[in-house]
Amino acid sequence: MTWFNNSIAFVIIYMVVLFCVLPIGVKTPDEAGETKLPGQADSAPVNPRLGFKFLLTFAISCVLFGIYFAVGYYDLLGLNDLLGRGL
Repeated sequence: MTWFNNSIAFVIIYMVVLFCVLPIGVKTPDEAGETKLPGQADSAPVNPRLGFKFLLTFAISCVLFGIYFAVGYYDLLGLNDLLGRGL
């Protein structure tokens, strides 16, 4: 595993986790009891808290990447293990 492969794996993990975290805690103006501005979409979030979500995504991604790296570095899971063919 090279640094390039690891960085690509981290970016992929980060993006997947980001799209899982983005909908958490989102409220529309109707749900929050606020008035909509003229021309505002009905589904526009009131306070998306993007900074918090980016930091949460980074923390979760670091843990998942650590697991990915440990499995690859120590060769904990091989093709024979996945297919059920013991050595």
